Amino acid sequence: MADNSPPFTIGIEEEYLLVDRDSLALADAPEALMQACQNDLQDQVSPEFLTCQIEIGTRVCRNVAEARDDLKRLRSTVAKHAATHNLAPIAASCHPFSDWRNQTHTDKKRYNHLQDDLAGVVRRMLICGMHVHVGVDVPDRRIDLMNQLSYFLPHILALSCSSPFWQGQDTGLSCYRLTVFDNLPRTGLPPRMDSFGGFERSVQALVDLGVIEDASKIWWDLRPSSRFPTIESRICDVQPRLEHTLTLAALTQALTRMLWRLSVKNQRWRIYDSFLVAENRWRAQRYGTREGLIDFGLGQITPFGDLLEEVIELIQEDAAFFESTAEIETARDILRHGTSAERQRQTYAKARDAGHDNDAALQSVVRHLIEEYHADL
Repeated sequence: MADNSPPFTIGIEEEYLLVDRDSLALADAPEALMQACQNDLQDQVSPEFLTCQIEIGTRVCRNVAEARDDLKRLRSTVAKHAATHNLAPIAASCHPFSDWRNQTHTDKKRYNHLQDDLAGVVRRMLICGMHVHVGVDVPDRRIDLMNQLSYFLPHILALSCSSPFWQGQDTGLSCYRLTVFDNLPRTGLPPRMDSFGGFERSVQALVDLGVIEDASKIWWDLRPSSRFPTIESRICDVQPRLEHTLTLAALTQALTRMLWRLSVKNQRWRIYDSFLVAENRWRAQRYGTREGLIDFGLGQITPFGDLLEEVIELIQEDAAFFESTAEIETARDILRHGTSAERQRQTYAKARDAGHDNDAALQSVVRHLIEEYHADL
């Protein structure tokens, strides 16, 4: 089995927000900060669309043990250079109180074009995500595994939720980021596709019309990467805790291999209509892990803890193969202690109970996010 298997290597991309250590509001990345980071990390770090954001990407890694070392180095380097400018990175998908209207976009050709093309919609993109690449070398196999992996995107999203606040208000959602992101075109769950060639023809039709430049403008929750021979999961909120990033990456890698193992036995995961999977996507976005997801096989809403145990059992062999059993079992800790969205709400509630007003309580949330970013470094 191993001789004919895809490489299943992983790469992780994360976007961070930069905050002023005194006001705890968003702050622009000084040119000197970006230059210092790039001197140390070369092409593993880059500016993002907004000047208060910074993006990093790991090297190609065999498993999450390799990714941990690289990600720790990347996070530590960004934090070290940010501190020299009285700034700190936070790895949450929305800032609790800063206003998108006060942010400016990075003056680069790519981002200037986005600003012109997407107008007012893109100005609201004060959000950060986490992407996981899984190496699958055969293009048609990439598509086949994508079609099946889409079913599990809501499960992964539920564990990742880190964006409950937006512009100083509790949105009631665990992942407000997707509410903002889904305003862009070519987002959401990927359509079911028959082949990689079919995907390429659809993309080329838009390229030939001048609508998009290339496949990098396809922003689905899961897509064939435009740059690498990988499946790229884009569903997750970014994680304050490095160890939780690794858990989500390990789950994505192991689920992909599990589905490939089924295909070797001429079996496959049942593909449900995107309309149904989208309902679970919404439940994850709204409730995180609290209210359960629909088990379409059983025809009932099932507690998330039960679903998680089923997933862990499904991928037990794959977790052992990648030596990531401990990281995958950390998902139980996320369920037990709460997603980042829940932990942020707990921090806010504690500050309010202590007599702080709304603004001070939101600042407490940012301090909590700074502490969590540094916890695993």
